[in-house]
Amino acid sequence: MAVVMSMGGILNLVDGVFVGRFIGAEALAAVSLAFPVAMLLAALATLVGGGMASLLARYLGAGDRRGAGRVFAGAHGLALAVSALLVALWFGFGAMLAGAMAAGNARVAGMARDYLTILICGAPIYLLLGLHIDALRNEGRAGLIAAFSVCVNLFNIGANWLGIVVLDLGISGSALGTVTAQALGLVLALGIRARGTGLLPLQVLRRESWGAAWGAVLVLGLPLCLSFLGIALVASLVMLALHRHAAEYALDVAAYGGVTRLLGLAFLPQMAIALALQGIAGNNAGAGRADRAMAALRLAMATAFLWCLAVMLTGIFAGQAVGGWFSRDPRVIGAVALILRPMLALYAISGPILVLAMYFQALGQPRRTAVLTLVKPWLLMPALIFGLSAGVGVRGIWLAFPVADAAMLLLALLIGRATLRPVPGFSMEDAA
Repeated sequence: MAVVMSMGGILNLVDGVFVGRFIGAEALAAVSLAFPVAMLLAALATLVGGGMASLLARYLGAGDRRGAGRVFAGAHGLALAVSALLVALWFGFGAMLAGAMAAGNARVAGMARDYLTILICGAPIYLLLGLHIDALRNEGRAGLIAAFSVCVNLFNIGANWLGIVVLDLGISGSALGTVTAQALGLVLALGIRARGTGLLPLQVLRRESWGAAWGAVLVLGLPLCLSFLGIALVASLVMLALHRHAAEYALDVAAYGGVTRLLGLAFLPQMAIALALQGIAGNNAGAGRADRAMAALRLAMATAFLWCLAVMLTGIFAGQAVGGWFSRDPRVIGAVALILRPMLALYAISGPILVLAMYFQALGQPRRTAVLTLVKPWLLMPALIFGLSAGVGVRGIWLAFPVADAAMLLLALLIGRATLRPVPGFSMEDAA
């Protein structure tokens, strides 16, 4: 899973390099403005795929193939319904949204609109591909999806280079390459299922209802979905605060675009660790082996901590080098370094908290998941971004991140103590 998701992060990073170096700073700013909407796509994929995965793992662990097939088929219907709603909303309000995000810059707004139109029209492919990846993971076939993920992402990098550098399609070339690669991945996933060698052969999609289990999938997927939407919200609030306080708005947005690409790459391996835990813990919980689920939790938290510590040290001590990946402009390079140092000051604790949240989600406990995934983006970050930026300017925006991380550490310690080492008379509801 780390290979699968890291390849996606490398793709985003390389694509950012292509956009920044071969199209220019305005294009990088347009991609930065598009980031919240791109995160919305990821959130919707998590809503359906994450909710399905929690149910699927426990059904498979209990040996209930029929129940697993019913959830798998129902998730396909839900994914198509969500995609149709998203496409309709975009064609109704997308142009207005792009113009508002660009703060009056018509050229940047046009590039962002073209880029997002292609990605949103490809949303059904993206969501269905996510379902099959989640299902293969919970069937224990992560090695297989790692192999074809590497192939698909390498194809995507090549397609983006072709569209941006050779065909000179601008950032639309990036979006077209991405959707084409996702379509290839979905065809490969369906081909694997058509062979009928796994726990969920393709026939279950014909046999079971596509309207099944929507409610259960939505309840379990909602905390993760809102968490991804929270990432989009935070990115939007950062750009709004920059618009208010930055002396050079376009420069800072371009630098923040490079930072979001780096943090996207950093986030994906820790999410992979959390998703691997979800499959292992869910299967073992379904089989009645809580001891194995707990052992996996401890291992996953330690691994996520080490990864996030490495990212934190890279951002603090190698910010200039990272900035040079995205731009030749020394001002953009310097701005990337200035953003990374405060933002990543306490980044090492974010991975273990995510892992703990996914453990609760795997066990079918959405309220506990919600506490650990929603408090930071929806409560802490909005207050801290606007409060600190009003007090100390642009630097306050970046300081909001470690302050929120510190608060989440205290909350996670409280919940972890109540959950992993129960105290008499103290319940999870008390902690929440």
